[in-house]
Amino acid sequence: MIGFVLFILTPLFGSAFISLFDWKLFGTPEFIGVENYLKLFRDPTFYTVLGNTVIFAVVYTALNLFVALVISLWLGTRMKAAGAWRVVFFLPVITPMVANALVWRLLLSQDGLVNSMLATVGIDGPNWLSDSAWALPSVIAMSVWQSFGYNVIVLSAGLSANPKELLEASRIDGTSAWQRLRYIILPLLSPSLFFCSTMTMIGAFQVFVQPLFLTQGGPGESTNTFVLYLYRNGFVFDRLGYASALAWILFVVVMLITALQFVGQRKWVNYE
Repeated sequence: MIGFVLFILTPLFGSAFISLFDWKLFGTPEFIGVENYLKLFRDPTFYTVLGNTVIFAVVYTALNLFVALVISLWLGTRMKAAGAWRVVFFLPVITPMVANALVWRLLLSQDGLVNSMLATVGIDGPNWLSDSAWALPSVIAMSVWQSFGYNVIVLSAGLSANPKELLEASRIDGTSAWQRLRYIILPLLSPSLFFCSTMTMIGAFQVFVQPLFLTQGGPGESTNTFVLYLYRNGFVFDRLGYASALAWILFVVVMLITALQFVGQRKWVNYE
């Protein structure tokens, strides 16, 4: 209980308090009420970073779940060394994200490995990180690679809990692989899919390290995300009050999306 108060409630209400001030790191705070929130909604960059974050969250979550589901189904086909493959896919999750981002930055640089490989087949690779058309997809690709292994573990555990007798009976009845996937496997796996989708979406709205070290939020504002913008306002531009207001808006957005997911899961998640 003490830990909850110290490490959850105190920072939570502390940030709400700071958001009501023009608060510099060094200097006397000036009470301005809700002016930080009003300023936020007049800030065009706020809408840009919110849009970038929503696009990132939707595409990243969809790709992450798709890749994790496909690999989980593949590993569940009684293949040899499935456990070793799960470890391989999980390794990026436990390696430092900063190191992974720097490696990807080298791979995707203009004269990096990716463009060198494309050049061998006669393709002139784009400026992955400095072209606004490719920068956000590059950040998404790196983020999916970094984290899909966690969902592979969760979905593999869900698949292993499915009754084998039910699948064998469906095979005897002559169902196709697609019918078994659609009408048996996915409904039984829906609680695991719901958990993965919820946690992945929450994490997506907090994306920070990838755009910071891959693109620094550029080119322009094309990969500037909510948390990156919050960080810069708080620790680069010394606007702690404004950054705290951004943090509360992010909290509200994530809570609303999570609530919508919990309402929507009643229509497709099968707990029986």
